[in-house]
Amino acid sequence: MRLESKRVGKTAVTPQDVLDFWFAPDNQTYWFNATKAFDDEIRRRFERTASILADPVAVTGLNWRADPESQLAEIITLDQFPRNMYRDSPAAFAWDPLALTSADDMVDRGWDLEIPIARRSFVYMPLMHAENLIAQNRCVELSGTRLDDGGSTLRHAIAHRDVIERFGRFPHRNDVLGRDSTAEEREFLANGGYDPS
Repeated sequence: MRLESKRVGKTAVTPQDVLDFWFAPDNQTYWFNATKAFDDEIRRRFERTASILADPVAVTGLNWRADPESQLAEIITLDQFPRNMYRDSPAAFAWDPLALTSADDMVDRGWDLEIPIARRSFVYMPLMHAENLIAQNRCVELSGTRLDDGGSTLRHAIAHRDVIERFGRFPHRNDVLGRDSTAEEREFLANGGYDPS
């Protein structure tokens, strides 16, 4: 699924604006425990920018892949922000393929290694969110060799990968995406199955 692109001009938001917002100490507490107010703030400040970055016509002239920090901002805008802006709707996952392409490109260039290690896990998040075993395996490998966060990201990467290895998709997304769950997926979810979001 792809969100309807808004034909708008250049964004006034810069990559640095995204990074300053996302990595502000007060906002980090909401990364994986968001509130409606935080979701609304992201939508208000960044929805237009995300729509522009997702539109191959509108994005012409913007260069959010000119350097590692700008590309990290692009990944956050296309991977993290939709999960907040469109929580509990199919749109939350609509731009995942774009974020994954950017993350793969960044890793292929070696630019992930130029990002401070405390921020680097966000380069790998699109791989962790992918319903694709190749991306999942790459995420596990990168999380195990290029991060130093006490193994937290690696533990989550392995758990995500295990779900994809078992089901080929994330069962907790089925209802939101209008997919029928298998009996095995229903049992997994009923027993509190891992919710990787």
